[in-house]
Amino acid sequence: MARLFVLWPIILYRCQTGHYLDVMSENAKPDYRDTVFLPKTDFPMRGNLPEKEPHLLARWKAMDLYGRLRTASKGREKFILHDGPPYANGNIHIGTALNKILKDIVVRGAQMLGYDSPYVPGWDCHGLPIEWKIEEQYRAKGKDKDDVPKLQFRAECRAFAEEWKGVQSEEFQRLGVTGDWGHPYTTMTKKAEAQILREIYKFLDNGLLYQGVKPVMWSVVEKTALAEAEIEYQDHKSTTLWVKFPVIKAANKDLDGASIVIWTTTPWTIPANRAIAYGDFHYLLMEVAEVKEGSLAKSGERLIVAEDLQESFTAEAKIGAKVVAKLKADDLNGVVCSHPYRGRAGAEGYFDYDVRLYPGDFVTTEAGTGFVHIAPGHGEDDFSLGQKYKIEFKDTVGDDGRYLPNVKGFAGLYVYKPDGSVGEANGAVIKALIEAGALLAKKNISHSYPHSWRSKAPLIFRTTPQWFIALDKPVEIAGQKKTLRELALAAILRNDEAVRDHTFKRRAAERAAGFEQGRVEPAAMLIRPFKVNGSRPAQFRPFGNSQILIEAESVRRAGFKPHIDDIEHLQIIFGFQIAEIFLRRAAIPGIGPLLLE
Repeated sequence: MARLFVLWPIILYRCQTGHYLDVMSENAKPDYRDTVFLPKTDFPMRGNLPEKEPHLLARWKAMDLYGRLRTASKGREKFILHDGPPYANGNIHIGTALNKILKDIVVRGAQMLGYDSPYVPGWDCHGLPIEWKIEEQYRAKGKDKDDVPKLQFRAECRAFAEEWKGVQSEEFQRLGVTGDWGHPYTTMTKKAEAQILREIYKFLDNGLLYQGVKPVMWSVVEKTALAEAEIEYQDHKSTTLWVKFPVIKAANKDLDGASIVIWTTTPWTIPANRAIAYGDFHYLLMEVAEVKEGSLAKSGERLIVAEDLQESFTAEAKIGAKVVAKLKADDLNGVVCSHPYRGRAGAEGYFDYDVRLYPGDFVTTEAGTGFVHIAPGHGEDDFSLGQKYKIEFKDTVGDDGRYLPNVKGFAGLYVYKPDGSVGEANGAVIKALIEAGALLAKKNISHSYPHSWRSKAPLIFRTTPQWFIALDKPVEIAGQKKTLRELALAAILRNDEAVRDHTFKRRAAERAAGFEQGRVEPAAMLIRPFKVNGSRPAQFRPFGNSQILIEAESVRRAGFKPHIDDIEHLQIIFGFQIAEIFLRRAAIPGIGPLLLE
């Protein structure tokens, strides 16, 4: 028996090939190719897609595949994909390719589900991505954009977009994306621009369009706000400061004559300071007992920092200090400080305002002092806190990155220059703090900082005037007094329910018809498998509010042919079990009792 077990591979090989294998010979080199049995196929071994795909595309175009689909789908329910168009500013990349391919899958899928699913491609021909390309051409020729007449600049942008629209159209079609490529839409046609204006006027008429202010990431080089997708983070060298704000009013008399110490990585925002935020943790009132070499602190002065940051702060400030009092967050409520530049010569009283303390849930003890200096015009948290407590502020930095004329003593100084390099603002601010005796310490750090992905230049936060459309203001639209958000969500739900209704009805009818005609096996009627647990009923919600009750019993396998109309009370054979399925209409209009997936 053991010998047979050893020899069976040899016997099998002999039976299959008709050749004997000399197992005793060390020089034998058996050829096993004839022992491999593969299916026969007419498909080529290699796809050779670079050559075949152009032929497929040419064939689709010659037969007007898209037009024939529209003809065959005429009268069906529409499925419209609202496609956010790409910018016509260069060759497509992996992002635009993936975007178009995924949308093509959605459109094709809807068409195969029985909809009339047309696709009209389009291009966004407005905005910075196209303007920046023209500006790059100007810089290469030594030209300044501001010296070019606006109408000429726009005409060049239009011609540039038109050229790349054609290039991208060919590239998308090469990917096999089907659509009405002969009649695309572009945002720069007069018709499109006119329609955009009509829609804006609708918002204006119903009171939803308004002008406000919002903090944005601003590019000094491009002189425009950037969206999140246009920002990249790079390592950046910044100067961090520890600055004193003298307390001038406090309920706790221990704080008289003390200073709140703030920490910032953007010195240029100090002239824009209007408040200080504190956190919900303990603070320490300390008195400087020792001034080490290189320290800017003064012996005997009293400073307030977070308890958890005491050690790191005293090390950075190069001081030794004794704790005078331990403070709770409530002890800081209502405290008022003066700006470090109050009374500064040449400022003409610009900085002679109160700097109040407010609680801020964004303040942490991860770094710094536990206090955040608030410049509502130059930070998201700063702006939100300013809105909450109605903190007044003035614009300090213009769109060109320079202090505005109203910022006395600093007017005209650059935060960042037009080429993206660091300007004089930080140096001037630090010098003025030293002169005022308000600087405790400074240090250079390297950290991740937002940059423009086009110019590669660092960005700044600026609170600028913006136009907004109110989503949560109730208005009278189509006989309903609802918010725009409510109307949009309701429309999405209606569309979702319509898709479900169409899909369920079609698939249920197809399965039942196929079963009735003998084209589908009984088990194939079960689109989604489920587990039957004896005769106990089991409830589950496979889709939305529709509820299915299943009860089963073991029976012998038997033939069954349901009628298309016999779906409400349908018996389905699954192995040796018959399940009675009762589909109950819940709160989804138009679906009714259906065989759900």
